[in-house]
Amino acid sequence: MNLHVTGDPLGVADIEQRQPERRRARFTLNGVLWSLQVVFGFFFAGSGFGKVLLYDDALYAAAPRAVAWYAAVPQPLIVFIGVCEVLGGVGLILPAMARVKPVLTPLAAAGLTLTMILAAGFHIMRGEYALVPANLLLGGASAVVAAGRWKQRPIAPAALTTSRAFGPAAVLVAVVLLTFVPTWYTMTNAPF
Repeated sequence: MNLHVTGDPLGVADIEQRQPERRRARFTLNGVLWSLQVVFGFFFAGSGFGKVLLYDDALYAAAPRAVAWYAAVPQPLIVFIGVCEVLGGVGLILPAMARVKPVLTPLAAAGLTLTMILAAGFHIMRGEYALVPANLLLGGASAVVAAGRWKQRPIAPAALTTSRAFGPAAVLVAVVLLTFVPTWYTMTNAPF
């Protein structure tokens, strides 16, 4: 019996080659960016839609009982912030998913980052320090998406085909059904 000693005495390399490659969950930058885009896109769209609904004078009058800072901001400004958040939230997902003008995704993320920086400054000036960590989290996540989609993992533009239009359309329907409808129902039917 001839024993041949190599650099791999246990034959691990041979075993690894014979075993089928196991699929492991890998964290990739692209996967992290998509996760952030979807989660925060839905969040911003829903949060912004709640502010847009404050165009109604009765809702605006009752809103400060639920959110104290609404009393310090004029109604048109709250609605404007809401429109920006809705467009930014949708912009985090749809342009990249449809691959139509995907450069709008990092721009939407940058706009949301700026919005959260301004919100943090506003809350600090009012002494509402408990609200600042949420602004920093939301702004930080938006900044990661902006930087990631701008330089690290940009989405290449492509022509929109009928089959590829279904995904973005489904996301838009999901945003409406999962964020807009519940927000509208809660704000119009539940007392503040």
